[in-house]
Order: sequence, then C-alpha cells, then structure tokens
Amino acid sequence: MSNKTRSSAAGWLFWLAKIGAITAAIGVVIYFVRFQPVRVTEHDVVRGTIASEVMGTGTLEARVKANISAKISGRIESVLVDQGDIVEAGQLLVQLDDAELRQQVSIAQADVEAKQSAIDRVDADVSRAAAVLRQANTNFKRLLALSEQDAISRDELDKAAEARSIAESDVSRADAALAEVKKALVVAERSLEFQRTKLTDSKIVSPFNGMIVRRDREPGDVVAPGSLILSLISTKQLWIKSWVDETEMAKLKADQSAKVIFRSESETTLPGKLVRLGKETDRETREFVVDVEVLELPENWAVGQRAEVFIETECKTNVVLIPAHYLIRNGEQIGVYRNQGGIVQWQPIEVGLRGRELVEIKSGLEAGQTIVLPSKPGMKLRHGQRVEEP
Repeated sequence: MSNKTRSSAAGWLFWLAKIGAITAAIGVVIYFVRFQPVRVTEHDVVRGTIASEVMGTGTLEARVKANISAKISGRIESVLVDQGDIVEAGQLLVQLDDAELRQQVSIAQADVEAKQSAIDRVDADVSRAAAVLRQANTNFKRLLALSEQDAISRDELDKAAEARSIAESDVSRADAALAEVKKALVVAERSLEFQRTKLTDSKIVSPFNGMIVRRDREPGDVVAPGSLILSLISTKQLWIKSWVDETEMAKLKADQSAKVIFRSESETTLPGKLVRLGKETDRETREFVVDVEVLELPENWAVGQRAEVFIETECKTNVVLIPAHYLIRNGEQIGVYRNQGGIVQWQPIEVGLRGRELVEIKSGLEAGQTIVLPSKPGMKLRHGQRVEEP
C-alpha cells in the first residue's frame, strides 16, 4: 500500500473517531438532560381560606392636622413642646414676649376708667341741670298765675320765662355731653378688648388633642402672622392615602378589611379598613386615591412614610389552595408538575380566586396530592423526567 493510500485511510479513521466522540458526548448530554433524575421541592395541596386583594401604595397621613402659627407679630419667648409630644386641647404651646402688650392693656384699662369717671361727672351735671329746669318751671308757673291777677309786672314774668329757657338749654347741653362721653367709653372699651385679645394671642394654645410632629422655631425667633411654628396632628384617625389602579374601582367599597405593611417593617402586617374612595383619577397614571385607616400602628412611625395596602375584596373558605409560584404556564394552558411514581407529570388546572401568595384551584387538583418544583433556582422541569429519590 502506498504512503498516499495509508495517509487517506488514517484521515478517515481520525474523522470517524471524532464523530464518534461527538456523538457519544451528545448522548451523554441527552442522557443527563432527559434521563438524569432531578431534585425537586414538594408541596402538599391543602384546603383553606383565601382572600382576593387589591393592592395600593401610599403614605401615612393624618385626617385632622393643623399648622400652629402666630396671629400677631412678636418675638418667641418660649416653645413649651417638641416633636413627638402628646398635647391636649387648650394646652399652652408657645409664649410670645408680652411685656409691651400688657402695658397696652393697662393703658387701655386706664382710659376706660377715665371715660367712666367722665360719665359720672357729666351725669351729675345732667341731674343738676334737670333740677334747675324743674325749679325754673315751677317759678314760671307761679309768676304766670300772679301775672293773670296783675300781682306782678310783665318784666318779672319775662325774666322767669328767660330763666326757664336757659335751664332747658343747660339740660340739652348736659344730655349731649353725656351722649358724647358714652360714645367715648364704647371706643375705649373696644380698644381695651382689642388689646386684651392681642395679649391673649401672645399665648398660642393647642386647638385639639394630638401630637406635635414638627417644630420649626426656637425662643428668640421673631415671627410674623401665619408663619409656621409647629405642626400638630390628631392621632384619632391616621390613614394611608394610597394610589390604586382605576381598573380595580368596581371591586372596592367602604368598610372593606385591609392589611397594611409599612416599608420600615416589611415583615409585619397590620390591620386596616377602607374608609373612603377618591372621586378623581389621575389622567396620566390612571390611578385614583383611596384612604385606608390604620387600626394599629407600629412602635415607630412617622407621617408621610410609605406603606403598601392590601384591600380584601372577596373571601372563600374550604377551597383547594396552592402557592402561586407553583403555577406554570405552558402555551395557553396553566398547570402544575406532579410527582407520580417518581416521574414528573404535567397537570393542567383551572384557577379561581387569586390572593397575594395563594391561588384557588377550581379543578385539576385535590387536597392531599403533591406538586413539585425544581430545587435548583433557574432550572425547569419537563414532563417525563425522573425525580431523584430523597
């Protein structure tokens, strides 16, 4: 045999060996992929209670809140509370410097007293003028009777008439003076009331029972009317203002039970209740606001913190349940994998109510049966695979 013939035969043998090795490798891969037993996690199908929920995300807010500010300008003398303090209605929160205001009240009070004294003096003048007028009337009548008997001269009667006229004028002047000082007294009393109100406004009190959640000012600060000093909320009703997709609107109504999960304590579920539904949808996000009252607060909380709410819209008892993550979609079908005699079997099912973690099975599974998932994350099961024995 020539060298060329031997070289050609060796080449064919090399390629045949390589093809054989590749085929063997593919066979090994097929064996391990298709026939190698797979380790699974099992779950026993049970009966129980499931609730359908609508989820929303929002922030903790107080239904009743107030910004505590001054009605008058002034310098803060003392702030008697701090954030986190519980206060009662009427409790003194902030004291403004009131030295000048107390002086103004004293001046106004003295003015009122002066006007009252003036009234007393003018009132005495009125009484005196009235007495003089009565005497002048009596004297005029007496002289008039004597004049009709020609017992006195006409000149004496005219003098009596003139004295009566002067007395009448004095009474009119006294009455006018009395009315004037009474008006002045009203003005002085109103001025006193105004100064007393300003003095009262220097003491800033709580309008209702609640909690101080913010403090913006310190003693020595000068405040203008309306400038924020403290923020106060009522702790009687705190709720989550939560945004919910508008497609869920028909499922919701007031007084539905809810669960609240604050992001600060994501493992803790707190009870809540749907209080009211918003009547306007955001035109961009297509969401609307619902208010969920928090019936129990965590130990540490703050207005404005984020939370998720889960509003219960429907509840069923004694139904077949499996965890939602065991559901597998196969084309248009939904099903699960079962371990039947050590072989993975695909089982189509019909689902019903869906909860946050569980799903109702309407048909295809019974309580007591076992469903499986691969133990290794990212791995997929196939119908017909063998299950590795524990």
